[in-house]
Amino acid sequence: MMHLGWFFTTGFGVYGWNQPWSGNVASDIGRPDLFVDAAKSLERAGFDYIMLEDSSVLSDVYRGTFESSVRRGTTVRFDPMPLVPLMADATERIGIIATVATTFYPPFLAARLMSTLDHVTKGRVGINLVTASADGAAQNYGLPKQIEHDLRYEMADEWVDVVSQLWDSWDEDALVLDPQSGVFADHEKIHKIDFEGKYYASRGPLNVPRGPQGRPVICQAGGSPAGRAFGAKHADTIIANVRGLDAMKEYREDISRRLVEYGRKPDDVKVLFLVSPIMADTDEEAIVKRDRMREVQKNNIDGVLAAMSYLSSTDFSQFDIDAPVPDLTKYNGHKSTLEDMAKSGKTLREIIANYPTVESMELVGTAETVAEKMDEAMKFVGGDGFLIASPVTRKVISEISDGLAPALRRRGAIRDGYSRTTFRENLAAF
Repeated sequence: MMHLGWFFTTGFGVYGWNQPWSGNVASDIGRPDLFVDAAKSLERAGFDYIMLEDSSVLSDVYRGTFESSVRRGTTVRFDPMPLVPLMADATERIGIIATVATTFYPPFLAARLMSTLDHVTKGRVGINLVTASADGAAQNYGLPKQIEHDLRYEMADEWVDVVSQLWDSWDEDALVLDPQSGVFADHEKIHKIDFEGKYYASRGPLNVPRGPQGRPVICQAGGSPAGRAFGAKHADTIIANVRGLDAMKEYREDISRRLVEYGRKPDDVKVLFLVSPIMADTDEEAIVKRDRMREVQKNNIDGVLAAMSYLSSTDFSQFDIDAPVPDLTKYNGHKSTLEDMAKSGKTLREIIANYPTVESMELVGTAETVAEKMDEAMKFVGGDGFLIASPVTRKVISEISDGLAPALRRRGAIRDGYSRTTFRENLAAF
C-alpha cells in the first residue's frame, strides 16, 4: 500500500480564492472552515497527513514592488500554528504537519510549542523543517540577508539536536500523577540538557511533559545534496519533487543509501512524491482540462518570473526572457528548485512554458486512470506514496477524497482505516 498526504502549498493562505468552486471567498480568508472541512474529508479518504507550508515574507523583489505578492494573494500567509488544534479537534487519526523555519525559530520555543501541540492533538502533530531562502524573510527577523544555503543546513542539523534533547528532557515515565501522594512528576526523571553548540545553546529542560509521540513526526523537503542528507538523518517523512519515474526511483534509492549510512533502516522514512492530479469524467475531458491549464501557464509570464525572483532574491524582470537564461545555480535560494527550472529550457520563456509548478509525474484522466498510474508508479519506484499539491478548493478536495481515494482503495493501494492511535504509529504501520 502507498501513503498519501496533501501539501497545502500556500499553507494557511488564500490559494484558490479565485478558482471555480472556491466558496464564499470573504468568509474563508483567515478562517479555518475550509481547512477543517478538508481535514475531515482527507481523513475519510485515509490520508496519512496534511502538511501546511508557510513563509513569513511579502516579497518585493520582482520589479521592486509588492504587486506580485498580493495581486492574486499567492504569498499571503496566516500563521499555521493556531490552525493545527482546530483541524485536530475535528478529526481523530489524520496527522497534521506545520512548517517551522529553523533559521528563525529559537530551539526552545519550537520544542515547547510542538510538544504542547502534541498533547493538544493527542499525538497527531508533525513539524516540517525548512531553512527558508528569501532575503526579505531573513530581514524580518533582524538579519541583513539570508544565510548561505549549505550553512543553513549545518545550523539546522545542530538545531534538531537541541530540540530533540529538549523533547527527551522528560523521561517516558517522569509523570507520576498520584493523587494519594500528591506527586505530579518525578523530578529525578527530568533533566537539564546544558547544550552548548557552535550556533545554539539551551539549558533545558522543557516545562512541558513529554508528548504522546515522544517526538512529533519530522517532515523535510530538501532536494539538494545538503537537503537530502539532512532529511535522511532526521526526517520521518520526506517530500520529493523530482521529474519522472526514473528520477523518482533514483531519489528513493539515494535516500535509502543515506539512511543506512546514518544507521537507520530504509523503511524508517516515508518518501512522498509531489503530484497534482487533473481529473474529469473521461480521459479526453481531463486532457482538454490539462491543455487549458498549460495555456494559462504559458501566458503567466509575470507569475513565474515573480516566483523565480522570490526563490532567488534576484529580480528576474531585468532579464530578456528570450535570451539565454542566467545561471540559476549561483543563487542562494531554493537550490534544487532553481536547478530543476534551469533544466526546463534554455531561455526564460521556455522555462515558463515547460516547467510544471508541482509535478513529479503527470496524472491526467479519470479517477480510475489516475489511480492505475499511481499504483504502477509506486511498484516501479519502490515506495512510498504521493503528496497531493492541488489547489485547495472544495471541488478539488472532493475529487480527491470521494473520487481518487476510493479508486485507489478498490485496487488495494491505500488503507481502508487507521489501525493505530498516533500519527507516528500510523505512518510506520506499513
